[in-house]
Amino acid sequence: MAKETRRAQGTGSIYKKTVTRSGKEYTYWEAQVTTGADPGTGKQIRKTYTGKTQKEVREKMQAAAVAVQNGDFFEPSKITVGAWFDLWFKDYCGDKKYLTVKQYQSMTDTHIRPALGAVKLSKLSAPQIQGFYNELQRTGRTVKEKDKETGKIVTRQEPLSAKTVKNIHGIMSKALSTAVDVGYIKNNPAERVTLPRVEKKEICPLTDAQVKAFMKACTGHDYERVYKLILFTGLREGEALGLTWDCVDFDAGTIKIVKQLQKRPERDGGYTFAPLKNDKARTITAAPFVIQLLREQEKAQIQQRLKAGEVWQGWQDAEERKTGLVFTRDSGRHLDVTMLYKAYKKLAEQIGVPDSRVHDLRHTYAVLSLQNGDPIKTVQDNLGHATAAFTLDVYGHVSEKMKEDSAARMQAYIDNLA
Repeated sequence: MAKETRRAQGTGSIYKKTVTRSGKEYTYWEAQVTTGADPGTGKQIRKTYTGKTQKEVREKMQAAAVAVQNGDFFEPSKITVGAWFDLWFKDYCGDKKYLTVKQYQSMTDTHIRPALGAVKLSKLSAPQIQGFYNELQRTGRTVKEKDKETGKIVTRQEPLSAKTVKNIHGIMSKALSTAVDVGYIKNNPAERVTLPRVEKKEICPLTDAQVKAFMKACTGHDYERVYKLILFTGLREGEALGLTWDCVDFDAGTIKIVKQLQKRPERDGGYTFAPLKNDKARTITAAPFVIQLLREQEKAQIQQRLKAGEVWQGWQDAEERKTGLVFTRDSGRHLDVTMLYKAYKKLAEQIGVPDSRVHDLRHTYAVLSLQNGDPIKTVQDNLGHATAAFTLDVYGHVSEKMKEDSAARMQAYIDNLA
């Protein structure tokens, strides 16, 4: 309890206070400054400052008074980093896509929360964040594996890649920027850190020989037409699986890409149609081979419908078929992206490229288009990239044939100078 409260002479609202705690007296100085008014009640909001000496408290009070006068006063939030992320996900991520939020939450729970969750948001500093990133590059990833001698599952720590650290930084920076915007912190400490250098991951398109081998290997396969569509249009897997018949114009020879089929946990609705990766709808003028491929798929699906009879779970009549999925199982249900991936891996192993992925068919399309002289703008539009610069950055360096053609053109120019 307070034993003595005394106001210092000529110093305004500064008081000397003595309190007794556990039988021992403590003396300190205290001051109060009006920092604003409650918008609901109109009552004054007063901030209390304490210190060991009268001078220390006066300096704090005067600095606060000047800040209030200049409109620069800032009241730090007492919320923790972990609590702020909970609030951010709940109230401030409504503009982000489902998978983006899920990825953010996963990285936050795995990395950010364990390391920084208990830190007061207002106390979070750039050196703390930098140390966090540095540690991620040393021991940021937990790997589980079976011990060869004992057969037991053991864990070990491995460094996170520079790209993953950069992704985590992106989440930190976005969340903290929002905290600045809503007045929880004065500035974003994540803006003052040094990130590791990210080395560009090499893409692995199929060579001409591998394309021929793949075409032969997938002939007659259950997913033959899906794979060939991706290979010769550059569609993403979700875009191919989410393609509906109303988006195919056989007469014009075009395919509209306006949505994708996305796999979600059952509690979140399971498979569902979702917006495109960058919300950029596009129309592809397909090669006649692709249009013929889709005509064959149309006939095959109608036969599937007749054969399945009452167990068919897709479209039920000609009118429904117009908006039905192009690629389905024998039962009419959507294809499973996991099964599509596993089947492709077996085919890739058959042709000698076991590390190849379904997405590498899209890369192959891009490289083939550039090799065949398609303008970069056309390739960008067909792939659905945001900018032509991004397309060039990803694919402009991967084709040896393009480099050889460039060298040949330069030699021809040199020869004409003679």
